[in-house]
Amino acid sequence: MTPVARQEVLGLYRRIFRIAKKWQSASGQMEDTIKEKQYIINEAKTLFQKNKDLTDPELIKQCIEECKARVEIGLHYHIPYPRPIHLPPLGLAPQRGRAFRNQERLRKLSKPAYLRSYDEVS
Repeated sequence: MTPVARQEVLGLYRRIFRIAKKWQSASGQMEDTIKEKQYIINEAKTLFQKNKDLTDPELIKQCIEECKARVEIGLHYHIPYPRPIHLPPLGLAPQRGRAFRNQERLRKLSKPAYLRSYDEVS
């Protein structure tokens, strides 16, 4: 990892923990605030720990972009959880064959940047 990327990653990590420290839930309930703060901390620790051994600069850049997107979306909508996406079901293609693989590939490509690693962790 280049020193610039390392500095950016550590800055994002610190930023997330600062956000978690100041976080207030949209409902205003203290127990919701505590749950959401804990979710932010656990999610950050899990994802950063999972990606700590990455060496490919492109993969690191993708993870940084995902992190920035999730932070901005969380701050904008006042929810720490990833926003759901609505993709069409795979029910139209047979379970094997070219059409199914093509549909599966399109679904993977249409997944937003802020959800790239969400399915792997959850």
